[in-house]
Parts: sequence; structure tokens; C-alpha cells
Amino acid sequence: MINNSTLSPRLMDSKSASRYLAISERKLWEMSKSNIIPVVRLGRAVRYDINDLNTFIRKAKESR
Repeated sequence: MINNSTLSPRLMDSKSASRYLAISERKLWEMSKSNIIPVVRLGRAVRYDINDLNTFIRKAKESR
């Protein structure tokens, strides 16, 4: 049995994701619209997969 209290959420809302990347929500939305950072749509809700955010960071570091 999995203890839910030890699990970190995999999906973040825009506020949490922008804080995670240290950018504004507006910049995050622009990057999402440009398909730079993928989104997960759950009905009308937009969420960001932490794995996608980490991939974005890794690629940004490699492109330097």
C-alpha cells in the first residue's frame, strides 16, 4: 500500500510551476502557448508536469 502523505504531486498549477521555474505566470503562459513547455489539460484546468519542467531546465542548461 502506498502512503499518500509521502507522495509529491506530479502536476502543478501555473502559480506553483512559475514559482518552481522562478518566472512570472505570464511568461509561463507565453512559453506554454509557444509549445516550449507542454501542458496537461484536465477539462478547463491547465497543469504542468514536473518532469516536463525538469526537462525544460535540463535542455536550457545544455544549450549554453
